[in-house]
Amino acid sequence: MYAEALNTYQVIVKNKMFSHAGRLKVNMANIYLKQRNYSKAIKFYRMALDQIPGAHKEMRIKIMQNIGVTFVKTGQYADAINSFEHIMSESPNLKAGFNLILCYFALGDQDKMKKAFQKLIAAPLGIDDEDKYISPGDDPHTNLLIEAIKNDSLHQMERERKALAEKYIMTAAKLIAPVIETSFDIGYDWCVEAVKTSQYVELANDLEINKAITFLKQKNFTQAVETLKMFEKKDSRVKSAAATNLSFLYLLEKDYTQADVYADLAVTSDRYNPSALTNKGNSLFLNGDYERAAEYYKEALRNDSSCTESLYNLGLTYKKLNRLENALDCFHKLHAILRNSAQVVSQIADLYEMLDDPNQAIEWLLQLRNIVPTDSHALAKLGELYDTQGDKSEAFHYYCESYRYFPSNIEVIEWLGAYYIDKKFCEKAVKYFERAALIQ
Repeated sequence: MYAEALNTYQVIVKNKMFSHAGRLKVNMANIYLKQRNYSKAIKFYRMALDQIPGAHKEMRIKIMQNIGVTFVKTGQYADAINSFEHIMSESPNLKAGFNLILCYFALGDQDKMKKAFQKLIAAPLGIDDEDKYISPGDDPHTNLLIEAIKNDSLHQMERERKALAEKYIMTAAKLIAPVIETSFDIGYDWCVEAVKTSQYVELANDLEINKAITFLKQKNFTQAVETLKMFEKKDSRVKSAAATNLSFLYLLEKDYTQADVYADLAVTSDRYNPSALTNKGNSLFLNGDYERAAEYYKEALRNDSSCTESLYNLGLTYKKLNRLENALDCFHKLHAILRNSAQVVSQIADLYEMLDDPNQAIEWLLQLRNIVPTDSHALAKLGELYDTQGDKSEAFHYYCESYRYFPSNIEVIEWLGAYYIDKKFCEKAVKYFERAALIQ
């Protein structure tokens, strides 16, 4: 329908009596942009810009934004920069600032990237101070009013705008940090210092934590730990986040003593942090204190019912405590959240087998097979369960499938060898036993 729309717009804008031709030319440019006819899109945006009076500043800025984005799509970064720089000088906003950084990054201009980042963090957020949501006294009428506006649509919009701003700044910092200085470390420090002197001073700590996570992605464990340890004397929220990450890192390194120390610090700093509580539970679990581990997992779930890590680990803990029905309940709840999780389905199947319900175990293993068709262990388990039920043909089928995907499982090879002996196919049995001897 784009062609018909363009024809209709053309007829209207040719009418000299029509006073809003500029607005319609914006619509025409938008259509050309969707059709990827970028040259015509730019032409019509510029025509619209000429026809829209300067009094309509907001609309002109939006047109300039579209012109810049269109130039980016054609790879004309220098022209795009002109548009975004004009916006940042006339009416700075987060989107234009972020796009400006991307353009300078594409051109590899280090100094301009820094200046664009400073312009981004200086762009006005356009929201009021959060203090207006704090009660100034004990006046019940005022308190009731504040409670009413704490989660109204305006406050939600303000939170969304602030979250978007933080996302732009975090992404920009991660993008330019490795290229604006001689190393990622120095570049990231520059971004952090710039943010500390801006209206987003609270974001500096999050950037530091993100720096540690980036070190982890670079497999630089030592630098990640050093960065996180800097937060031990910060405020409780940041300290808890850093200690949570440190605890998890030490768990991965199998340094359970240090993991426990930082898990305690994380929980003490913020008792409502579900990740901190989960890590403390993990530390206790690995030390064999399953009862206390379960309590921490349950507390994490009380603080955040969607914390799947705690729910999964609670199921494992109940399994260790031989409270199989409780464990099954945990994994069924998880399955409702994570429908295609092979680990969850595998745990449910295993629990049904432990509860002496082979039919249910088989049913869940068949579901697991649909999720992971090549899981040789699940296929072998299906073969074993069918064998215990006396269904040799199904058992043979699944053992063969398991052997096909993993031909080095001694138990599977021995079962297949014994099956062929039972069926009087000795030559085939010999082949399997020879393979078993070779592996052993």
